[in-house]
Amino acid sequence: MVAAADAQNYAQKLGISHNMVVQELGWDDDTDDALRAEVEEAIGSELLDEDTDEVVDVVLLWWRDSDGDLVDELLNVITPLAEDGVVWVLTPKTGQAGHVDPSEITESATPAGLTSTTPVSLGTWTGTKLTQPKTPSKQR
Repeated sequence: MVAAADAQNYAQKLGISHNMVVQELGWDDDTDDALRAEVEEAIGSELLDEDTDEVVDVVLLWWRDSDGDLVDELLNVITPLAEDGVVWVLTPKTGQAGHVDPSEITESATPAGLTSTTPVSLGTWTGTKLTQPKTPSKQR
């Protein structure tokens, strides 16, 4: 039951709550179905895929070392992102196939105009939150 207890914390660790619009990219056979199910339960709907034209609050980007250029991908994923939206880069933990060095995520975030935060543990995956710079409110 430990896995079930951990799964209950995934959405909370990711700051995901009811009625948020969440897009999932990079899904494959190795993604964590318990994490996905917990997020869907928390938001009360299904995850959106790459074909959505909705503005999203959160992008869950499953990313592995062999997936290509992370900078290019981040530049693409921020397009549908709400002004205060975040990107979670989900990578296999150290020692797992496809592991991505945290420094690569940090270095890739900067050209995309994002800032990385401290990673969180999500079972066999690690989540790194990328945030957009706060824009000053327009005063007129």
